[in-house]
Amino acid sequence: MPIVVNLDVMMAKRKMSLNELSEKVDLTLANLSILKTGKAKAVRFSTLEAICKALDCQPGDILEFVKDEGE
Repeated sequence: MPIVVNLDVMMAKRKMSLNELSEKVDLTLANLSILKTGKAKAVRFSTLEAICKALDCQPGDILEFVKDEGE
């Protein structure tokens, strides 16, 4: 998939656990885990906004476009 989710990297930089982020953004651990592992098919802007506020970062710090090898 050409969109890579670097949520785990930002969480590590901010020394924040999945449980703590879950409480701050009011998302279930299961949904955050799906996003963190890159298995999510979509993310709402409101969710992205809440995560960016909690981690004090920009959307580009979390989401990255990577070209496929075949392109």
